Amino acid sequence: MAIGFGISLFAHESAHILSSLAMGFHPSIGLDRGRPTIFSGIDSQKYPHKQFIFSAAGLTTQAVIDELILDIPHSRGSAIERGILAGGIGTTLFYITLGRNGAVSDVAFMARTSKLSKTQISLIFGGVNAVHTLRIARNPAYDHFFVGPSPNGARIGLTF
Repeated sequence: MAIGFGISLFAHESAHILSSLAMGFHPSIGLDRGRPTIFSGIDSQKYPHKQFIFSAAGLTTQAVIDELILDIPHSRGSAIERGILAGGIGTTLFYITLGRNGAVSDVAFMARTSKLSKTQISLIFGGVNAVHTLRIARNPAYDHFFVGPSPNGARIGLTF
């Protein structure tokens, strides 16, 4: 499951890099207050729309991956798949709650480079996330998403 979570985070960060490169800019990796950060290489004052695309790329990519997992017919419920879904849901939850006010937050940058507020952006991504969570909760293939059987009843949490 941890591998799937890592894949989801890797897809998120890769989407930022690829979007910047696709628009002809040169992203870089650096530190912001000690945290690793991907910088777009885009002048957000000169190109606010392109900065918006860069900032939205990570969460959008995770939402698309989660949607594909939930839509494409296949045998469901592998640990890696559950990790990818948990990564998409967890990352979105972070960005629409605690992470929305950070200096280099994707949500904060999207709000600064568009006419949408942080609340509106949070509702958009949170709404998609809520639908994905509801679909997981209602699908019997994911009955053991975070709960598994044990000799004494149910075991709640993650195991590796």
